[in-house]
Amino acid sequence: MSTTTETKARIQREDFSVTDEIEAIKKSSKNIGGIVIFLGTGRELNKGENISELNFEHYPKMAEKKLDEICTKAIEDYKIIDMSIIHRIGPIDIGENIVLIVAAGEHRKEAFEACEWAIAELKRTTPIWKRETTTKGEVWVQATP
Repeated sequence: MSTTTETKARIQREDFSVTDEIEAIKKSSKNIGGIVIFLGTGRELNKGENISELNFEHYPKMAEKKLDEICTKAIEDYKIIDMSIIHRIGPIDIGENIVLIVAAGEHRKEAFEACEWAIAELKRTTPIWKRETTTKGEVWVQATP
């Protein structure tokens, strides 16, 4: 398990470096044998509609708290060494990074399982909302599995 007490989850407007985030989590333990990432990016098509713009809003403090809880629960339940989550808010261009989950374990199996659970839990419980601008106007997107 992670020995650091600082939060590994954050919400930010600016982009992030996947490489830098992987390097940061590797510093949490010399016993990491596998790292799994989920990288969500802005796509230009959803349900047959062209998307010209994405915008993410969140419930401040509550969203950060929920992401911290997801990291903690993943570490405890899946017996991984560490996890970090970054989610961007504000306008996001098509093709840009939106969300990154990095799960580090002694072995790959628990890291894969924790990462898959974390993105599903994030979408299910975290108060972050996506608005897409399409040719038909603005659409608030419901969480998806």
